[in-house]
Amino acid sequence: MSSEKGSRVEVTLEGAVACLAMSFRGRLNLMDARAVAAITDAVASIRGRRGLRVAVLCGAAERPFVGGADLRVLRDLGPGSAREFIRALSGAFRSIRDLDIPVVAAIEGYALGGGLELAMSCDLRVASSGARLGLPEVKVGIPSVIEAALLPRLVGLGRAQRLLYTGELIDGTEAHRIGLVDVLAAPEEARSAAMREAGRMAACSPSAMRAQKRLLRAWQESHLDAAVAAGVEEFDRAYAGGDPREGMTAFLERRSPRFED
Repeated sequence: MSSEKGSRVEVTLEGAVACLAMSFRGRLNLMDARAVAAITDAVASIRGRRGLRVAVLCGAAERPFVGGADLRVLRDLGPGSAREFIRALSGAFRSIRDLDIPVVAAIEGYALGGGLELAMSCDLRVASSGARLGLPEVKVGIPSVIEAALLPRLVGLGRAQRLLYTGELIDGTEAHRIGLVDVLAAPEEARSAAMREAGRMAACSPSAMRAQKRLLRAWQESHLDAAVAAGVEEFDRAYAGGDPREGMTAFLERRSPRFED
């Protein structure tokens, strides 16, 4: 399943489990508009599929999970186009949350920015000990938005504030310790560990699992949509100033950014 050459999500079935393997831009598996469309299309392709009980989302082959959105794309956004991009990304994440079956994220390598938000949109996160996770958007001039609204619910307000305000990256072991990751796997074993978790879920009652997911959504997300909508507004507003372009240009040029006061 793909939107265009260069950004695709391959869907394979292993019994009652669908594996969605993401292959995007560069060695960090970076998302652009085509990648966002590929995720949305792949999720749509498994929605309501008979006999399917669990989905696993992972990086393809030797690729990391997702290193975030491509800064070259984000740098060139402006008011309006920023809103369009972030709404599409939010829609892709929402399509995962709205699936009636559990989705397991298998995190190897990097899950940064939008990549970590993608993982947080899943029901369960499995990461290798050496994985690197974080929300470093403030370092390049934009706030962390949309699924970042889930972070305080997962790790508590204090830890969420530190991760969001510093943009610090943590490894899989620390992410597991603070509750951001549910299952810790050995290096290079995240996908196999995620498939084992999926197998345990697939052995349960399909109707009960669907009911359980509906209940969990009702328990956890009564105000999430409002938080996500606020994030969309803040993301678009960030592009009214010059910090996004300066922050991302500085990162790509490997120099310190010169942000506006």
